[in-house]
Amino acid sequence: MLEGIKVVDLTSVVFGPYATQILSDYGAEVTKIEAPGGDVYRYGAKPAVTPGMGPGFIALNRGKKSLMLDLKQESDVERLRGLLKEAEVFVHNVRTEAIGRLGFDYEAVKALNPEIIYVHCVGFGSNGPYSGLQAYDDVIQAASGTTSLLSRVDGEGRPRYLPSLVADKVAGLHAAYATLAAITHRLRTGRGQMIEVPMFEAFASFMMKEHLDGHTFDPPNSGAGYKRQVDPDRQPFPTKDGWVSIVPYVLPHFPLVIKLLGDVEFAREERWKDPATLVRSAPELYTRIGELTATKTTDECVAIMRGANIPCMPAIDLDDVIHDPHLRESGFFVRTEHPSEGPLYQMRDPNRFSDWEQDKLGHAPRLGEHNEREQDDEG
Repeated sequence: MLEGIKVVDLTSVVFGPYATQILSDYGAEVTKIEAPGGDVYRYGAKPAVTPGMGPGFIALNRGKKSLMLDLKQESDVERLRGLLKEAEVFVHNVRTEAIGRLGFDYEAVKALNPEIIYVHCVGFGSNGPYSGLQAYDDVIQAASGTTSLLSRVDGEGRPRYLPSLVADKVAGLHAAYATLAAITHRLRTGRGQMIEVPMFEAFASFMMKEHLDGHTFDPPNSGAGYKRQVDPDRQPFPTKDGWVSIVPYVLPHFPLVIKLLGDVEFAREERWKDPATLVRSAPELYTRIGELTATKTTDECVAIMRGANIPCMPAIDLDDVIHDPHLRESGFFVRTEHPSEGPLYQMRDPNRFSDWEQDKLGHAPRLGEHNEREQDDEG
């Protein structure tokens, strides 16, 4: 769908590469510019064959070209200028002062290509006191209050990170859709523009959609933190052979779940006819559900709940996700052959379009792989 859109990608690690990987999936031609030594995320986890071809890098950079350029060398600076003259989009995560010293700030690039869409992935917005500070996923989780969530649930009091690069990935999504909006805007107006995508603001927006809660109002009518999400009783329930997630989201489902699991008398108690009582008794209800699921297998619990159309799934381990029958049957995991790394699994774009089919997934490039091809072409 983005065929003909040329993207110059001067990003590294997760935030920027995730954004440009999405553009690449949709057909854009993405040229990844890497310094000698390459994107540090190439070395973030154990490779299968080639040093610098770690699994995280492969996931975030498929379908891209890799040009290794030393921007301290004028010849390589000129090569980048040439690419930018022909590009529709330039994405980078170099700090403002540093990109200016290199000669690729917005005004300089706009002089080369007035219609360029210039996307600057930053830690903090330029219009606040944190402007220019370095940011990593952990730092943004801390600054956004996210590290307080698990302690609210379990009462330990110690802030903890969510075990995922969630801030980086959320910010990458913001950068991707902002770029798509700017492409649409340029199609209508013929004008390019600069987009600043600040990770702190992007992730704070994401997290606080529900967790702003009482602070939505002025003055606040309660504290922050959506109560349903920080309820310590709202966790997967134990079974004979594992764990299960059951979500009685509608209040009458609480006694129904208990009835389905076998405690008919408890479920028929008169008090459950009062919605206010159901809300106040949530801890007791969750406890009883957990006591009942513990007498059954996970498969039994899932069958019972699905038979009554109650949302329910087994709580599985990360190692089992790749074997999930739905993801397998839907074609989400694709087994491909990488030219240097051999057989590997990739994940297709999860969206489905009625008038477009994603092409065969491209491979993640070796460092400087397309320098070699350019030289071959010139020869």
